[in-house]
Amino acid sequence: MTNVTSELMYELLKRMNQRFDKVDLAIGELKNEMQSMRGTLVSVQQDIHNIYCVLGRHESRLDRIENRLELRELAEAQARFEPHP
Repeated sequence: MTNVTSELMYELLKRMNQRFDKVDLAIGELKNEMQSMRGTLVSVQQDIHNIYCVLGRHESRLDRIENRLELRELAEAQARFEPHP
């Protein structure tokens, strides 16, 4: 077995410190990527919300159109039975 000297311990601690620095950099990069993904998800959610709003407006417009058509159809059906001058 080798003798453990303070120089050997110092070298091991320096290597560990270098590795921890690399780990800190990697974690920082991962945090940046996660923030980017979070921003992308927020924009996707906003786009979906906007699509739902537009679909809701179209649905209400179609409902109004259908109501008008039914009224017109009823008026046309009624006109057939009324006497014409």
